[in-house]
Amino acid sequence: MMKRLLHIVLVLAVGMNMFAAEQYLDSCMIRVQDGDTMYLAWLHEVWVYPPMKFKNKKQEKFYWRTVRDVKKTLPYAKMITKDMAYADAELAKLPDNKSRKKWWHKFERQLFKKYEKDFRGMYASQGMMLMKLMDRETDRTSYELIKQYKGKASANFWQFVAKLFKNDLKEEYDATDKDRITERVINLVEAGQL
Repeated sequence: MMKRLLHIVLVLAVGMNMFAAEQYLDSCMIRVQDGDTMYLAWLHEVWVYPPMKFKNKKQEKFYWRTVRDVKKTLPYAKMITKDMAYADAELAKLPDNKSRKKWWHKFERQLFKKYEKDFRGMYASQGMMLMKLMDRETDRTSYELIKQYKGKASANFWQFVAKLFKNDLKEEYDATDKDRITERVINLVEAGQL
């Protein structure tokens, strides 16, 4: 009886510890083999990078601003990607352009209500980060996305506005070169290491 009670307490204690560490677990299971209980856990990937060495305060400030911006915008990039997949599936079901436009306008209003408050509170650097992350998630630039959903005239207009603010909607995400610091931060944030 005492042995059974001890086993139950042990299972509960390990279960509570696993529940607390759930953010780091991909999956967990218990296996009983030949009367022995084994607890198996599969953990998230762990990214190991050399420590950041900053040449000056400006570089350090850039890094921590990138961390702030990625943490703020990455969840939105993932949600928007899901919304786009849903929209693409729904638009493909509709028979003609008129019904597609009608559905799109309705869906666009829903998206506006869903994201407007959060997006209005973002810094300009976070808006630019969101554009980069959308390219990373969808493998299409912001210009291509606007052109697909709103048309070429609208895409050209927003490209002109972006150019006024020294930005480029046609710029592609480059994880191996100019966006390598951003990619590092994304990997660390997704793994729960940052």
